[in-house]
Amino acid sequence: MKVAILGKIHQDGLDYLKSQNVSITEINDFDDQNSLSKISDVEGIVIRTMHLGEEILSKCSKLKIVARHGVGYDNIDLDYLNKKKIALAITGQSNAVSVSEHVMTMMLALSKNIFASDKLTRSNGFEYKSDLQDFFELYEKNILILGFGRIGQALAKRCLGFEMEVLVYDPFIDNKKIISSGCKPVSKTQGFKIADYISIHLPLNKNTENLISDDEFKLFKKNLILINTARGGIVNESALYNALKSNKILGAGIDVFEQEPPTQNHKLFSLENIILTPHNSALTLECRKRMSLESCMNIINFINDKSSLNKNNIVNLSNLNF
Repeated sequence: MKVAILGKIHQDGLDYLKSQNVSITEINDFDDQNSLSKISDVEGIVIRTMHLGEEILSKCSKLKIVARHGVGYDNIDLDYLNKKKIALAITGQSNAVSVSEHVMTMMLALSKNIFASDKLTRSNGFEYKSDLQDFFELYEKNILILGFGRIGQALAKRCLGFEMEVLVYDPFIDNKKIISSGCKPVSKTQGFKIADYISIHLPLNKNTENLISDDEFKLFKKNLILINTARGGIVNESALYNALKSNKILGAGIDVFEQEPPTQNHKLFSLENIILTPHNSALTLECRKRMSLESCMNIINFINDKSSLNKNNIVNLSNLNF
């Protein structure tokens, strides 16, 4: 079996493929057409963030499965895969802990005014601590979780540990499951009006693009902290900038951008009431190991041992002759 690795993955995944007698082609320079030509006869592809469209996929005549190193797959031409009956897998079990911890980190840092406090201390301003902007507890605050998949559920557990009131909006999840998890199902508008925190865990599609824009910022409380670790484009960046600049909301934590990497001197960079990270909420060492191994196992199990395959990881399962 031949497998192509598009982008660097942790050695654990590569070692697993080698243990299965797989021939591996690693490609890190996606502008090198000569390198990409080497994947024409692969049966599986592990991919990180590069765009994988019909131009490349159409040259892979033996391809059976594309395994995404992560959970989002907007960089992959799913329509083409469906047309050719090629499986698309995600690492559904790997990143919930890392991403939910990243959200908690952003919430706590913004709520506790950590960076301003650090700056004040380093500048010998210890005696001026009472002049710092008010900061807050998470205790008994309302958090609205948009999307109650694996990451949303992992976040809910952590928020409940802080004794927060956890509100959930997800029209695709049975309310009984939300309630049994200790959370409260709400409508989107209801949640927007009462939330102290909002954390987004939705895919980017035509229904979620610009889900939060100017009209939504008019509904939010002034003390709101908005966190997006899902996909850029779900929050309109211009609207977010205006809301933060005019103090319509308290703060934001953004791990994802409409354009990645963002442009130099992006206007959000000029604000102090926002934490920005480079789409790395799922890149803890532990998570990178899990995603590397799970993406490679998805390929081996799909091709060689479907009885061991986690079918929940196959995005387009219903479209396959399985």
